[in-house]
Amino acid sequence: MSKPLFTDSGIEIKTLYTKGDQQTTANDDPGVFPFTRGVQPDMYRGKLWTMRQYAGFSTAEESNKRYHYLLSQGVNGLSVAFDLPTQIGYDSDHALSEGEVGKVGVAIDSLEDIEMLFKGIKLEEVSTSMTINATAYILLAFYVALAKKQGADLKKISGTIQNDILKEYAARGTYIYPPKSSMRIITDIFEWCSKEVPKWNTISISGYHIREAGSTAVQEIAFTLSNGKAYVQAALQKGLDINVFGKRLSFFFNAHNNLFEEVAKFRAARRMWAQMMKDLGATDPKAMMLRFHTQTGGSTLAAQQPLNNISRVTIQTLAAVLGGTQSLHTNGYDEALSLPTEEAARIALRTQQVVAFESGAPDTVDPLAGSYYVEALTKEVEEKAWQLIQRINAMGGSVSAIEQGFMQDEIARSAYEYQRKIESGEKIIVGVNKFGSTEEKSIPVFRVDDSIREEQVKKLNALKSRRDSNNVSTSLERIRQDAIDGNNMMPAVVEAVENYCTLGEIADVLRGVFGEHK
Repeated sequence: MSKPLFTDSGIEIKTLYTKGDQQTTANDDPGVFPFTRGVQPDMYRGKLWTMRQYAGFSTAEESNKRYHYLLSQGVNGLSVAFDLPTQIGYDSDHALSEGEVGKVGVAIDSLEDIEMLFKGIKLEEVSTSMTINATAYILLAFYVALAKKQGADLKKISGTIQNDILKEYAARGTYIYPPKSSMRIITDIFEWCSKEVPKWNTISISGYHIREAGSTAVQEIAFTLSNGKAYVQAALQKGLDINVFGKRLSFFFNAHNNLFEEVAKFRAARRMWAQMMKDLGATDPKAMMLRFHTQTGGSTLAAQQPLNNISRVTIQTLAAVLGGTQSLHTNGYDEALSLPTEEAARIALRTQQVVAFESGAPDTVDPLAGSYYVEALTKEVEEKAWQLIQRINAMGGSVSAIEQGFMQDEIARSAYEYQRKIESGEKIIVGVNKFGSTEEKSIPVFRVDDSIREEQVKKLNALKSRRDSNNVSTSLERIRQDAIDGNNMMPAVVEAVENYCTLGEIADVLRGVFGEHK
């Protein structure tokens, strides 16, 4: 039993309020199907959400310093941002990497970089989330190879790779291979992880980037859950057990400023996914639970009067917590200007801590349940999302809908409409189209030096001169052969990274087999 909690006025707060406390029709209990009110019976009374701060920039050495700083400030989960070349399978010395190395995330070319990235951090003791998609299989192999070097029990290491390639075609653009080949890589990861790293979340099905590209809250969950269904169907076709891999699926959502709609969105998404998984054959309740990470809305941040972004992020943090998130990253107030400074990252983390320990929001399960407004909105968001999913199903599912440009067109239409409303003044953005200020306070910005690339290339050349070139060519050939023969490629990829094959070399082998998506 958790200890009693009281309001500042000394009123005891019950762990759970039900229909008897209010004469409205409350939904089902939390922790049971269809999980509208949350995936845990006592939610944050039992355990707070994981507080993550998304970080990664410049070199592995610089990012490692930021990770140690964040861990010292109370972060309990790391979240890694990778630079663009790493995301699309190019080493730092590739011609297309010029001007991008270390800019939007950390540059990772080899196992050596991962060793540096996590220097002094025991992988068994942290949960690590990696925002990586087309090259997720390589980054996972790097992480596993490092865990083995640390002597960690692979059955205990935990974390998440985003690994959600469908939203890349629909909204974000960091794909390499054609959709069907990408789906093959993803199901290889599902299969391999279920045996080798059973606590690892093999995919984080992302609505975040769909929302950042301009979708509405309804579109965000409709397209995300539809993509989730496509991954489940691909895994089922491979003969995998939905009750096993279903427990390792996680989601990644955005939190915007409309507090009540966002809470309704999270509640509706849980209910919908539970039903979807049941319809696909899941019988284990844990395989029907929608567990999700939330990030506050990057696209809602304004470059004008950037300190206002602290208030926006606070509202979004509340939306995520009131909506029942399992994990949360809060954006720095300066991120419309640059990567977050250390000060901005600290304030962002403190925002989560204030909500956790001072606001009272986590004290009871699903505190907005039974609100006439929130319940009606949850139902309405759900109904509209199902309508969109039915349209996608009629096209043959997410892969077909993306190939036909349906999702892309819907997102573009919503983005245009939202911008039109801002420009016409129908939608007020404080400090942007109303309540402007002539006194703009100068905000210090974080800059990544262009010399980072030279440093990475030097390290890469030194590594290539030291490693065993016979082992490298044998390892790469094994990956190529497994790709052609239809074998699970993950064991060969892990072996390749242990022999210090680079990210670009491994990605190129599969470019040769699968081709590139145009």
